[in-house]
Amino acid sequence: MKMAVCYYSRHHGNTLKVLQAMARETEMDLIDVTVRRTVRLEDYDCIGFAAGISGFEFQKAVVDFARQYLPAGKPVFFVYTYGGAKGSGTRSIAAVAEEKGCPVWGEFGCRGYCTFGPFRLVGGVAKGRPDARDLEDARQFCRDLLQRHEGGNRT
Repeated sequence: MKMAVCYYSRHHGNTLKVLQAMARETEMDLIDVTVRRTVRLEDYDCIGFAAGISGFEFQKAVVDFARQYLPAGKPVFFVYTYGGAKGSGTRSIAAVAEEKGCPVWGEFGCRGYCTFGPFRLVGGVAKGRPDARDLEDARQFCRDLLQRHEGGNRT
């Protein structure tokens, strides 16, 4: 399966750590949405969108990127990290997928070290995360995506 993941990972690199663990399971192209270039996602079998959840929202740059480049009907999945709580974090990216008729094959999320805003005052939350267990769970999620594709389950 030819897979791409369009991501934004800045604060502590939590999301990129998860994606690098997933990339050990299969070849995937990691596309940093902050690097402006034309992207052709039509050639991929499945497309992931990954970011940190901040203020209970998926990173806006990734949502805007999906709105611009996601081809209609492509299977998608979401990967995210969060410090405090996920909240309704994937709602905005899921809405883009729905608008474009893209089936959602799943989502993976885990806590990630966060020192944003008020968390800085207490030295951060979710120290040491994502940890080895989180990364193994991410690899398992990737294996599950591959099985779904191989099984022909495209919806």
